[in-house]
Amino acid sequence: MGISRRDLLKGAAVAGAAAAVVPDASARDKKVVHPEAVGMLFDSTLCVGCRACQTACKAANGLPPDAVSANGGVYDAPVDLNATTKNVIKALPVGDGVQFMKQQCMHCVDPSCVSACMLGALHKEGEGTRTIAGEKKGSGIVLWDKYTCVGCRYCQIACAFNVPKFEWHEAFASIVKCELCAHRRDPAKRGVYAVANPACCEVCPRQAVIYGERAELLAEAKRRIAADPRHYNPHVYGEKEGGGTQVLYLAAAGTTFEQLGLPALGPESAAHFSESVSHAPYVHGFTPIALYAGMAWVIRRNKRREAIAQSKEAGK
Repeated sequence: MGISRRDLLKGAAVAGAAAAVVPDASARDKKVVHPEAVGMLFDSTLCVGCRACQTACKAANGLPPDAVSANGGVYDAPVDLNATTKNVIKALPVGDGVQFMKQQCMHCVDPSCVSACMLGALHKEGEGTRTIAGEKKGSGIVLWDKYTCVGCRYCQIACAFNVPKFEWHEAFASIVKCELCAHRRDPAKRGVYAVANPACCEVCPRQAVIYGERAELLAEAKRRIAADPRHYNPHVYGEKEGGGTQVLYLAAAGTTFEQLGLPALGPESAAHFSESVSHAPYVHGFTPIALYAGMAWVIRRNKRREAIAQSKEAGK
């Protein structure tokens, strides 16, 4: 026996009413910084471009030297992040001079790469079940799991900072990005103390980049600005940009962060916006109701056509 239009609409009404009394579970919650989140602070006014951090990063991660450089010199290679470079110092023209900028994964509070990853190969440590032994929950480091990655490279498109890179020349390719030297941690220790410093922070001769808990790094950045306001741009990049990042930046007075190659982002993360939009049609059962209503219209139309056809057949 076929279902009647009345019964179908009754079912849609019941489903809609049931969804209306359920909490807004499908709506996207805004992610906030965990109190134990770790990260780095880069002070561009202190960096002298020695690139010791690049060398240390490659050594710590077992990455080969780059084969291509800007001007043919070893010192000039690499010029950007790539499949064998997780951390790079860029010399950028600013005004009449040059300023140095450190680029690596920003370890966003609400990362678009994680949102775009269909199987969770990219994930924030401390969220869900993926953690490294001994690490405090909530470290927020964005890690990559090679066993669940399918190589779709959606993360590359999603990242506002153009960070994830792909091993194009490998048969079994990996996504390459900074993971704050998670592999160097001491499992007997916890949180920020598990590693004295990521390799890049460990070797910086001027402490232009330092490692620690994000809350403490943000406080340190604001302390430096307050201590010498004529020396610094008064803004700390990453405090709110794109929902916040765990890698923070200081710039010299008169220098914009866009001049350092950082994108101008609003306070809302792209992941929060995109997921809210995609989830919205399902909140309170609106999509099922629309689907059932469409089905009811099709059934009614088909029945009307069937009735007309039967009437014509009877009149013959």
